[in-house]
This record gives sequence, C-alpha cells and structure tokens, in this order.
Amino acid sequence: MNYQENIGEYQTTRAGLRNRLRTSSVSDFKPSNLLNGLIAHLGLKNDAALARALEISPPQISKLRHLTLPVSAAILIRMHDVSGLSIRDLRLLMGDRRRRFGISD
Repeated sequence: MNYQENIGEYQTTRAGLRNRLRTSSVSDFKPSNLLNGLIAHLGLKNDAALARALEISPPQISKLRHLTLPVSAAILIRMHDVSGLSIRDLRLLMGDRRRRFGISD
C-alpha cells in the first residue's frame, strides 16, 4: 500500500468516526466514553494498556474515568499524539460539544 492509499484510508476512517460521533445519542460529558473510544481505536485490551500507551500512571486513568481528575489539556494533547485523532474528535468522544471556550462570568 502506498502513501496516497494510506492517507485515503486514514481520511475515510476519520470521516466515519466523526459521523458516528455527531449522530451518537450521548450528549452529556463522560470522560469514560473518551477512554473507551481510545481503547477501541488503538486496539488495546484495558485501562492499564492505555496508561502504558499514553505513558501515564494507571491511577490517573482510573481518576479520569471516575471524574476525580479533570481531562487536562496536557492529557488531551498526549492522547492526540498517541492516537492521531484530532483534539476536536477527542472532545466529541467525551461529549464536549462546545464550539467556543472562554471564562464564564
């Protein structure tokens, strides 16, 4: 398979993922959906394998899943680097549908 075929396959996969995310019925913020989506996308078995892939500790994954640790920008960027998914796609996976960000009054 040459480079152009790889790019086409990647774009088709990304478009399919984005369409599934937009049509999903999940509308609330759930970082566990992000973790489950990453595990599936990377073909991993469990949270421990995801922690190794992201080079973070397993307790951090557990804290993300149980909402005791926020999904920080650093973690999102690390997920982007490892998975190749855009930050937008990662935010959609966890149910963050905001288009703009800012400090609320």
